[in-house]
Amino acid sequence: MTRRGTLHADGAARGNPGPAAIGVALYDENEREVVAFGRCIGETTNNVAEYHALIAGLKAAADDGFDELSVKLDSELLVRQMTGVYKVKSPHLKPLHEQARALVARFANVRFQHVPRALNRRADELCNKALDDHSAADAASRAGEDSLRLF
Repeated sequence: MTRRGTLHADGAARGNPGPAAIGVALYDENEREVVAFGRCIGETTNNVAEYHALIAGLKAAADDGFDELSVKLDSELLVRQMTGVYKVKSPHLKPLHEQARALVARFANVRFQHVPRALNRRADELCNKALDDHSAADAASRAGEDSLRLF
């Protein structure tokens, strides 16, 4: 039996480059969320973060046993690169594109669709929550370091 799903992925960098994170939400064919996560990935550009989100989402879908995917991204560049409309010219994106293409090959069928951010809301939320949590943890850490210096 073929297992179909929908993958929403988003990556963001605050500053370009800057602190970056990914968000991934994977749904089964009944539109039930089966995987959802966000995590920081360090300092990078927005386009690199978008690729990392896609790669993490494809890995999660493969690990969860999906055969066919509808991939929805709010990055028009990424969709056009993954569908072959645009060539990948940036040397730092080429290895990420190749990794994503290799993961796509593990599925019987993958369709890419560019959607507005409003239709990629869950992945965007997960991404921004990871960035917000990381920023808050950094601020708390800096506050603790400052209080240590007072003594």
